[in-house]
Amino acid sequence: MAKKSLAIDAMGGDMGPSEIVEGVKLSIDNWQSLEELILVGDENILNPLLKTAKLRNNPKIRVLHASEVIGMDEKPIQSLKKKKDSSMVRALELVKDGEASGILSCGNTGSLMAGGTIKIRPLEGVDRPALAAVMPGRDGHFVLVDVGANPTSEPLNIVHNAVLGSNYARVTLGIEKPRVGLLTIGIEEGKGNEVVNESHKLLKGLQGTIQYEGLIEGFQLFDNAVDVIVCDGFVGNVLLKSSEGLFNMIKDLLKEEMMQGMVRKVGAVMTKGAFTSMKSKLSPERFGGAPLLGLKGHVFKAHGSSNRHSIASGIRVALDLIHCEMLEQVKLDIKSVNEIIKN
Repeated sequence: MAKKSLAIDAMGGDMGPSEIVEGVKLSIDNWQSLEELILVGDENILNPLLKTAKLRNNPKIRVLHASEVIGMDEKPIQSLKKKKDSSMVRALELVKDGEASGILSCGNTGSLMAGGTIKIRPLEGVDRPALAAVMPGRDGHFVLVDVGANPTSEPLNIVHNAVLGSNYARVTLGIEKPRVGLLTIGIEEGKGNEVVNESHKLLKGLQGTIQYEGLIEGFQLFDNAVDVIVCDGFVGNVLLKSSEGLFNMIKDLLKEEMMQGMVRKVGAVMTKGAFTSMKSKLSPERFGGAPLLGLKGHVFKAHGSSNRHSIASGIRVALDLIHCEMLEQVKLDIKSVNEIIKN
């Protein structure tokens, strides 16, 4: 492939294609190394938006027309079959056909997960792909995987999550040997369900391939005890959404409380820098979504409500994965752990 291109589902998401175009503009302005973005969607809508953003003739942007859009409430498999000329399906096909190295979409999560798995296919040796998210901690960030792709997982899936999460943390967080922990209800041996206990046993036998630190529980999550936390998709999704909800609640409460009375308002002005810094560290916008790891191409799911800054962040992270050629190391690690488990 001559260019490391990223296909963008320009019609998916709650804020519409105008916000996605603005996110693309931010990316063009901020990352000179960006090679090509392929915006997939209705050209009658996208071309005027690109013209307004002064991107219409930019050599780094290409538009691929797609006449349909998959709605957020549509059923995954049915939507893929019914809307073959949708922006999401066309973008996935660009990756499948080798015209793009990855896809970024704010659209229907189920359709993107199903479409990525069906059209792009899992890497050899990977049983099920998994969604990963970067979460804020006290002294940095950590990777949580799986956050919703597989609500029910087997021990082998948990082991693969550890490999996928380790590689993602290495690239995204810049950690050479990420520490991995398995989320459970207590750190004592045997204090978990059958899947957790069997996963723990398998992970302990993989030292060298991954750096497994053992079991961790809820109150350790945000203390940076480890760099990668693995769990099944049900637990991970609940944790992710609860954390984001808590962050938004705290942000709103602080804003309300700091506006109560003149003294607090003066204090708010004096501490504005500290609150701005805290907001930057905790904001979900910083990493712009979650990759579906374990496929032959890069599939990146941004939040449905992503604004232009989240879109730009998602583009940056997706391009990081593409440029570092993470898939080659993942294939080697998956092969290694599968051989160890088999023997």
